[in-house]
This record gives sequence, structure tokens and C-alpha cells, in this order.
Amino acid sequence: MLTQNVVNLGPVERIAKGHGHCFVVEGRKIAVLRGRDNRLWAIDHKCPHQNGPLADGMLGNKEVVCPLHGHRFDLETGRGSEPGEKVKVFPVELRDGNMYLILED
Repeated sequence: MLTQNVVNLGPVERIAKGHGHCFVVEGRKIAVLRGRDNRLWAIDHKCPHQNGPLADGMLGNKEVVCPLHGHRFDLETGRGSEPGEKVKVFPVELRDGNMYLILED
């Protein structure tokens, strides 16, 4: 049986539109990215290639580009541009101006 832990990450204004921010939640670094349309995505912060900081990557077209070596990751599936690459995605919601991250066990 899955259990959910919902974490309030605070006001959406903490992240500028078109940018990301790294949050440490339960000891895990998670990148939360905010699209120019105000949509939110949450993925593992570290690129599996060489641990690049994905929260600092370029965001566009439902992808984030790792700032170190240009590997791309689909923000909905976590699939990378290189064979076998993948990062974990997390559900994140915007409610009453606050961002809520959902962790599942």
C-alpha cells in the first residue's frame, strides 16, 4: 500500500517563471521548475550523467537541459536524451498560491 507525504514548499513566487529551484525534502534534493505559463514540474535535482544541477538548467518545451553537458530530460516522464538515462519525477501541485510536493513510499 502506497502512502503519501504532502510537503508545502511555500509560495510559488519563490521560483521565477522559466526557472527552477532546488529543495531538500526528507534528505533528497528535488528540482522544482516553473514554466512561463505557471505550470510546475518536480524531478530529481541531479543529472545522472555527472550530477549536474537540473534546477539550474534551461527550461523549455516540457524539458530541462542540464547546464553541464546539455543532456535533456522530459519533465513529465523523466526520460533523458541519452539511452537509458532517466530521473525520477514527482507530482507537484499549485494550491492557493503555494507549491505542494507529493512524495510516495
